[in-house]
Amino acid sequence: MSDIKIRNIAIIAHVDHGKTSLVNEMLKQGGAFRENQEVEDRVMDSNALERERGITILSKNASFTYKDTKINVVDTPGHADFGGEVERVLKMVDGVLLVVDAFEGPMPQTRFVLQKALELNLKVIVVINKIDRKDARILEVKDEVLELLMDLDATDDQLDSPFVYASARSGVSSTDPEVTGTDFIPLFETILSHIPAPSGDATAKFNMLVSSVEQNDFLGKLAVGKIENGTINVNDNIVITNYFDQNKNTQFKVQNLFVYSGLKRIPVKSASAGEIVCIAGTDSVTIGDSLSNIGSVNTIPFVKISEPSVEMVFSVNSSPFAGREGKFCTSRHLRERLYKEAVKDLSLKVYDTDSADSFRVLGRGEMHISILIENMRRDGYEMQVSMPRVLIKEIDGVKCEPIEEVVVDVPEDCAGSIINSLSTRKGELADLKTRNGRAKLTFIMPARGLFGYKSQFMTETRGEGIMSSTFKEYQPYKGTITRRNVGALVAFEEGEAVQYGLYNIQERGKLIVVPGDKVYGGMVVGFNPKGDDIVVNVCKKKHLTNTRSSSSDEALRLEPVKKPTLEEFLEYLDEDELLEVTPLSLRMRKTILDHTQRGRMDFKRKQQEQ
Repeated sequence: MSDIKIRNIAIIAHVDHGKTSLVNEMLKQGGAFRENQEVEDRVMDSNALERERGITILSKNASFTYKDTKINVVDTPGHADFGGEVERVLKMVDGVLLVVDAFEGPMPQTRFVLQKALELNLKVIVVINKIDRKDARILEVKDEVLELLMDLDATDDQLDSPFVYASARSGVSSTDPEVTGTDFIPLFETILSHIPAPSGDATAKFNMLVSSVEQNDFLGKLAVGKIENGTINVNDNIVITNYFDQNKNTQFKVQNLFVYSGLKRIPVKSASAGEIVCIAGTDSVTIGDSLSNIGSVNTIPFVKISEPSVEMVFSVNSSPFAGREGKFCTSRHLRERLYKEAVKDLSLKVYDTDSADSFRVLGRGEMHISILIENMRRDGYEMQVSMPRVLIKEIDGVKCEPIEEVVVDVPEDCAGSIINSLSTRKGELADLKTRNGRAKLTFIMPARGLFGYKSQFMTETRGEGIMSSTFKEYQPYKGTITRRNVGALVAFEEGEAVQYGLYNIQERGKLIVVPGDKVYGGMVVGFNPKGDDIVVNVCKKKHLTNTRSSSSDEALRLEPVKKPTLEEFLEYLDEDELLEVTPLSLRMRKTILDHTQRGRMDFKRKQQEQ
């Protein structure tokens, strides 16, 4: 072992249970910042999308020192779609802090991340957070966590996991639920006493599993992982054993070596067993690779990443506006970027199709793929994407689909409409609890039943509902589910949307374009509540005459237009539609732009259905 005392921990939780806020406060009280340093909230969420959406997307490394021990902390995503990030980084740590909201208690993702930690036999410290909430249920939540541990077949040692009661916002913790505490010292002491030091041998041959890969503009790829055994030095010659092909070995020289101090990477000359390091010197390394000394190659087993459950098709933009707004528009650009992303994110799978201009992209959920789309458009890429589809499997000759466990927390008077809505989407009510005017409902339902439901859910709950889900298993196909109950308002011709044209069609539905927007024939400009597609002319101008009507001088008033977000567009998409994505615009369109041709295809389809 190294002379430095080390503890390696990961922070795991359901989304919005205060995980990142807890890490913030741990770093503050652990002395990771200067006394006079201004520290913004959610300092670990450095990615622009993370800050905008208030969620953690990528795992982050940091460290602080308490007493004479360096504590390496890995902050992980809480959303189920980014569970792959959690699965692979758990190989770097010896214990976890399971953060649970003092009111909500264990949620679907709580079960998922805890199960992964228990499978790796990691030590667990349960942190019941937000104890200062007025509606906190501290003791009840503790019992619910213990029930969850038993349900996951935890060992006796795991059932004896210590509990810490904290408020990340107030920076207090305690090991006694009746005592509020004054700081995070009880939490730090629990980490030192319960989480074991890394078990590696510093005198053995060097060996390390690459759990993450970071990209640096100056240094190239950085291999991140925990040194299992041995010591690594700058200028050492290292062998990479490829995760996908263990007979494929490559060598490189260590050019730079870093460890974490606070939020920064600091250069070091050497590091020993137990330390989490970043290694620069090669662009050949991928997640899951093993690094060893020359002459003592040793492959470390990598955790199995859960399979994707959702598929979308990414294609070269073929609209009349193609190439006007994007920097990277060709199939070569698109292919390179997607396959590069699949190397960094093992939860993402990319496949070629029969068309050189289209690629299948498989992910853990709609949000998983939508984050990829958003990052690509911000980097200057232009493309078009299909509606999300679930991945269907054949198991023992039976057609099966992914099933989700869905938990919703809604005002009690909304429970009836939620039950009705999810029942029509093949949801089965598994549990119902009411408390203090709120209802907590658990459904088992097909993943595709949730497509396009989020907006409806927020309407039905008046914006007060919380919904979360996680993959449960594959079950036999549940039959047809209506994805969208509205039709599209489709532009007739290419041009510029004008006030007069929009005014004349706004009674037919909800518009998503405003005067001045460029449109083309086949582009969706709004939604029709009656369910049928209607071709409209939003470019129609008022003809000038010598006759004045009584209303000619009155302003044409348009209803306020709220343009859909990327996620909302993905919800709206139907089988015969695509979403055009550029750095500047999001445009929904029909796959077949020509009205006559589209009409013929619809006629043939209806004849076949009869």
